[in-house]
Amino acid sequence: MPLREAVSGALRHSMRAYYLPLAAGVVLAASAFMPWMLMGDLRFRGVPGLAGLWVLGLGLLAVALAVLSFITRKNSRHPLLLVGLAAFAILLVSERLMERRVSEQAWARSQARAIVAGGPPDAVPDPAMAPGAYLGLSAAAVIAMFGLTIVVRRAVQPYAEPEDDDV
Repeated sequence: MPLREAVSGALRHSMRAYYLPLAAGVVLAASAFMPWMLMGDLRFRGVPGLAGLWVLGLGLLAVALAVLSFITRKNSRHPLLLVGLAAFAILLVSERLMERRVSEQAWARSQARAIVAGGPPDAVPDPAMAPGAYLGLSAAAVIAMFGLTIVVRRAVQPYAEPEDDDV
């Protein structure tokens, strides 16, 4: 029965809403290792690049903020709003820049092969966003919307009431 009590205790926790940014932070951090751009059979990930490292760091920061909210029972929605907005902006801008860079690399590779082979250049496939970018954008949006709830709701008491541990 200890597992059942632990699960029921977790579901009744006063800060149980922070499970959402915790899960979204894990998904955001995991999306940094997934492909962000597809071009034909080539896959380009986020992590070797600077943007991927930033997204990984912001995902881990969201996880840390959610865990700290569980432990301290204090609200961390304002920092989560900033983390979500920063991650969303980084993913969106890096996707646009990565699309241009990938298409230019493929065009240059096609031209070089045409020069060496002495024939016409190959057709360059169009770059497309991969599932990792969509997953990261959606996780960042969830974190930002969760942080936005304190602004929209205008809670009178933004912190959880302390529980009486002596009972």
